[in-house]
Amino acid sequence: MKNDAPRSQRLTVGTLAALGVALFSLPLLAILARVPWAGVWQQLGSAEVHDALRLSLISSLSALLCAAAFGLPIAVWLASGRSPLRTAARIVVTLPIVLPPVVAGVALLLAFGKNGLIGSVLDRWFGLQVPFTTFGVILAAAYMGMPFFVLSTEAGLRSFDRRYLEVAATLGAGPWRRFLTITLPGIGPALRTGALLCWARALGEFCATQTFAGNLAGTTRTMPLLCNLALEFDPNLAISLSLILTSVSIGVLFLLRHGWQGQR
Repeated sequence: MKNDAPRSQRLTVGTLAALGVALFSLPLLAILARVPWAGVWQQLGSAEVHDALRLSLISSLSALLCAAAFGLPIAVWLASGRSPLRTAARIVVTLPIVLPPVVAGVALLLAFGKNGLIGSVLDRWFGLQVPFTTFGVILAAAYMGMPFFVLSTEAGLRSFDRRYLEVAATLGAGPWRRFLTITLPGIGPALRTGALLCWARALGEFCATQTFAGNLAGTTRTMPLLCNLALEFDPNLAISLSLILTSVSIGVLFLLRHGWQGQR
């Protein structure tokens, strides 16, 4: 389509856009410029980094499993109708997206801590403590990551053409068969997008994890926590870890834009 905007307007918009892109590009270029390339692989091969990577993968993948187990039923229920109860539930489920992460960590601590609403019961009856454990890291990651899965899946369900289900019903397919063989494949892109966003958010979770689970080496110290700690004792390691986490984030965006959405 022909652009009929005045040249001065195009120049102004282009200049402001270039400045905006530079604002986002300069921090990334700064990381690349400061990476200690000569010793980066030696740093990333340390036992401390391996432990942090292991915990990050465990927590993020476990959060993804929680999203599949609990987030999918939530999304199905939310998409099945409209009511004040569903609206209230949607607000509660998606609140972690806009909630300051430190507040989320405090809320988890007040709920599952030793003197918390549920934590006191778990401690008194079963001798279980959730904060400052690996399970606490998983819980924080799931709490912060699952809303992305729920929102994406609900959107896919609401846009799904239910006429396919009606046709399958006339052919004798039961509710579970229709859901497993028609609905889930039909909302595949939404499921994959939600799963990827959930995993990426859980992998990068920092503040809620530190507030709720602490920063204990080998137990709760994930990659973002190690990166923050390394700023104090080994800035080069912090830069190397930042490069890895940034690369993962770029990969996620690439998959969302090209690989899993079918756009070129």
